[in-house]
Amino acid sequence: MGSSATLAPTQSTSQTRPTSRTLVNERRPAKVQVTTRDPTMARSGRNADPLSAGSDNLKSRSRNARRDSRAAEQQQQQPPPAPWEPAATLLPHTSAPLASRVSIPPVASSAPQALQPRPLAELSLNAQEAAIIEDLLFVFMGFEGQYIRFAKGYNPYEERDRLSGPQWRILSGLDPSLLDLTQSMLRMASHYTALETFVDVQSREEFGAVNHALCASIRRYLQEYLVMVVQLETQFLNDKNFTLQQLNVHILPSSHLMAQMYGLALELLKRNALLDDDSDESSDSSDDDFDHIIEQLRDGGDLVPGNMTGKKICKGGVVLGLITKRLESLSGDPSARVLLTTLLRDASRPYMAMLNEWLHHGSINDPHAEFLIKEQKSIRRDRLEQDYTDEYWERRYTIRDHDVPPQLEAVKDKVLLAGKYLNVVRECGGVDVSRKMQDVPNSFDDNRFLENVSSAYAHANGSLMQLLLTTHELPARLRSLKHYFFLDPSDYFNYFLELGTSELRKPVKVVNTGKLQSLLDLVLRQPGSIVCLDKFKEDVKVEMNEITLLKSLQRVVNITGIEQGEALQLTSNQPLEGDKNATGFTSLQLDYTVPFPVSLVISRKTIWRYQALFRYLLSLRYLETQLSVTWYTHASGTAWTHRSSNRMLEIWKRRVWTLRARMLVFVQQLLYFCTAEVIEPNWQKLMNTLREIENNCAGVTTQDGTSTPRASSSKKPHTVDGLMQEHVDFLDTCLKECMLTNSKLLRIHSKLMQTCSIFATYTNWLSRELEKSDPDLTGNTKPPNMTDDQWRQFLVIRGQRQQQQSKDGDTNRENDKNPETRMNELFEVIRKWESNFSRHLQILLDALNHYAATETVVLLSLCARLSTANQGTEYAGLRSEEDGGHGGGS
Repeated sequence: MGSSATLAPTQSTSQTRPTSRTLVNERRPAKVQVTTRDPTMARSGRNADPLSAGSDNLKSRSRNARRDSRAAEQQQQQPPPAPWEPAATLLPHTSAPLASRVSIPPVASSAPQALQPRPLAELSLNAQEAAIIEDLLFVFMGFEGQYIRFAKGYNPYEERDRLSGPQWRILSGLDPSLLDLTQSMLRMASHYTALETFVDVQSREEFGAVNHALCASIRRYLQEYLVMVVQLETQFLNDKNFTLQQLNVHILPSSHLMAQMYGLALELLKRNALLDDDSDESSDSSDDDFDHIIEQLRDGGDLVPGNMTGKKICKGGVVLGLITKRLESLSGDPSARVLLTTLLRDASRPYMAMLNEWLHHGSINDPHAEFLIKEQKSIRRDRLEQDYTDEYWERRYTIRDHDVPPQLEAVKDKVLLAGKYLNVVRECGGVDVSRKMQDVPNSFDDNRFLENVSSAYAHANGSLMQLLLTTHELPARLRSLKHYFFLDPSDYFNYFLELGTSELRKPVKVVNTGKLQSLLDLVLRQPGSIVCLDKFKEDVKVEMNEITLLKSLQRVVNITGIEQGEALQLTSNQPLEGDKNATGFTSLQLDYTVPFPVSLVISRKTIWRYQALFRYLLSLRYLETQLSVTWYTHASGTAWTHRSSNRMLEIWKRRVWTLRARMLVFVQQLLYFCTAEVIEPNWQKLMNTLREIENNCAGVTTQDGTSTPRASSSKKPHTVDGLMQEHVDFLDTCLKECMLTNSKLLRIHSKLMQTCSIFATYTNWLSRELEKSDPDLTGNTKPPNMTDDQWRQFLVIRGQRQQQQSKDGDTNRENDKNPETRMNELFEVIRKWESNFSRHLQILLDALNHYAATETVVLLSLCARLSTANQGTEYAGLRSEEDGGHGGGS
């Protein structure tokens, strides 16, 4: 287009009107005649003597001969001037397919002096106007004219200068009436050159599809602009009365549009740090670039310079946001509004194509990382079995918060969830990817695009919810988890503990897990139990965890913490040391295998919560069993049932019985509170939510066979993410109300449990000490208040014990102790146990009252239940702050 425009004036000038070139060429011969006139002819008109004239001629001829010889010698010494022969060449290919590959012409200032035009001062006003109009037609297309040149500071070979637009200078001598008008029109020429370079640069591959579409739209405007220049040239050549003022009037609309496009391009270039070296934007590191590079390396790609720009490229939603912002600020300008609306429509088409693919197929086709959803392809669903951070669901698809277009800012969460839901359904074979999308909006100016997002979100949510609740039976899965992890019912598990007692008493390192798994499978298949009808019983596995529950929970609470609005998470920064004294009972835990996509709801993170609650309930059950065995020993052992003649010994036994009863009340009330007042009510709430979701998902069947969800009766519509959060909230509430998320309550509770466990463990030792301290049982004479059968049974048991002691090599030195000393020691032992248990129980009660008033109201009922276990002791009642208060336990 530029070449045709430059040739047009030279072909038709002689037929219509004189131009600057014809005027200069016509006057050039006269000038040569004057300058080449022989000096001798100038002097021939004088009156002189012929002899003197002849001598003067001889002298002048000799001088001229010498001058000519010296000039010839100088010409021989100096090389001839190089010929000025500019030629166009092809530039190398770039990643912009439509970028100009024609080399940039040399600047006019480098042309030889012989080609320089006649000075403007020597031209008439009409000739100046014609010359300037002709130059402007070239300048409008980015070329220098005869009298309008690039400014000295501008380098056309430098891309940064071309992007900013050239500065122009007009040769001196132009009439002031034409100068101001010409300078005002030169701004449009600068804008055209800058936009032409902008289109070539922003069309490169690394700038993304949105920039490519924007450049294509700007290129169409530039094409129309060149058509206007050709029309103006035609009018200039054919109309003798065409003036500079008329030219200015004709270009005003185009000049305004070019200025608007130049302003937008300038803002984009500043965001890309292509105009200034020290840009604030260039210092911001892009996580997306690093993620893109890492994914390319994992896929076997190479690091090319386009991926290592070091600067954040303005693309995708940021470009659309800049256009939208300018459209809002210039909405009062009709022509600017039409222009920017067109640019926004054209630039948003590839973005809308990616959006529709994500909303309706659940896949991302984003080679330039410009879509608002970022996909981490390195995170795959096969890692869900070991994922304790829900990485697949929370991090595989995330929102680029800084790259969201303003049009999608309000619905970005819906966009994310719609694609995530549909992606899961697609991986399960529930989406026909080959089906073409029909009647979907293609640009942001389509009023249906928000409705498109909402309908796609509703469809994806309903599809995934239907898949989870119906196809994969999520409610049945949750009920199965309750059976196994919450011991509801517990008959099968008590049977399992009885069968595995011999194995569970061993140290954890020597426990045979395979044997326990076989016993559990046997129990689960036992007819007559509810769990035998569970179709998911094959997914339950037995495992051993050497790390105690207290250490695991304290690590979560102390290191990660639970802030308001955050979920309980398990960190794995440092390995925990196992308990050296751990046995099978204290380390037993269950695991549960969940298939995809149910694993999104019942993830490893939620399984850990189930395991924490299971281990806590199991510890309470096991302690209750130990104290029940202690009660049986106290109720059936001869040493305990015999009424001794020593009154102090009977008082001691009653104190032991009372302490055992208080401990049993403590454990049973705590177990009842956790199961009946915490887990069960929260479980019923979760099940009610599930039933409501099931009723909504039943929906109404449409004509095409699909199911449309009903309108939810609740205030907040149910979503898959909402269901997942309901499940996590249920478990977090259970953990919190069971006092497993508070470090102070955990420490106090641990000491109480440890006291009860030690007491139950030392029951046999207390029985032996009781026999040694009872004067009625140390001799060989039957006590008067004991039957013959009881006495014979007692003698058999005592003989067996003595034989065992002699076999073990016991010295029986303690038998030589003074009975009074032994009695004092027994009273001291029981006093310490009573004091320890009562003090820590009262500390727990004070702490529960405090946290019930500040955090969890449900703890008040536990305070009322546990207070009965401390009545009648010196620690009963609320303690003052001087006594330690709720935080004084250690």
